[in-house]
Amino acid sequence: MINKVVSSAHHACSGIEHGMTIMLGGFGLCGIPENCIAELVKMQVKELTCISNNAGVDDFGLGLLLQQRQIRKMISSYVGENDEFERQMLSGELEVDLIPQGSLAERCRAGGAGIPAFFTPAGYGTEVGEGKEVRIFNDKPHILESALTADYAIVKAWKGDKTGNLIFKGTARNFNPPMAMAGKITIAEVEELVEPGELDPNQIHTPGIFVQRIFKGEGYQKRIEQRTTRKKA
Repeated sequence: MINKVVSSAHHACSGIEHGMTIMLGGFGLCGIPENCIAELVKMQVKELTCISNNAGVDDFGLGLLLQQRQIRKMISSYVGENDEFERQMLSGELEVDLIPQGSLAERCRAGGAGIPAFFTPAGYGTEVGEGKEVRIFNDKPHILESALTADYAIVKAWKGDKTGNLIFKGTARNFNPPMAMAGKITIAEVEELVEPGELDPNQIHTPGIFVQRIFKGEGYQKRIEQRTTRKKA
């Protein structure tokens, strides 16, 4: 078996260069590769195209890369929690491709499965569908969406073994698994790293064949993106 363990985020991110396209897993502030994002900030790589469901918040997640003007283009679905993202988009500093969330997930999954494009009804008749091929299926118009791939896919898992098999926890299971399949090189940071054979094969979400580098992360923050409270009765 191939041991894919690297010692740190620094070694995991080796080879990421200016102008590359990177997928980053997670949903809101859940399941995001915090260690690798911090390393990209240190590396000062710029002109990045980042594919991510969201853009983090101002001081966390991809918001840290936006603060340093390291992202040229964002391909994402939900960006409403980041004031700096809004400022850069409205000023024209940041190129943005907003995609319906289901279409974004499927474009990543299709990229990992080797499917070049697919038709979907989502976005027809809106700006999302402008300039795209339209075909009718079951008397309903669908637009053609292309698959997404990346130079690097960076994901964060709950558990992983040294051959790259991954288990995601809760909400982190949405964008991380399809993105792990769609990168030319996939980096996985995990909360718990175990020996091969310790993971139940029936519980593995991403097989190790899709992962090239894996390491045990540290210092994870369990943040709440939107806290809603009520007074005691």
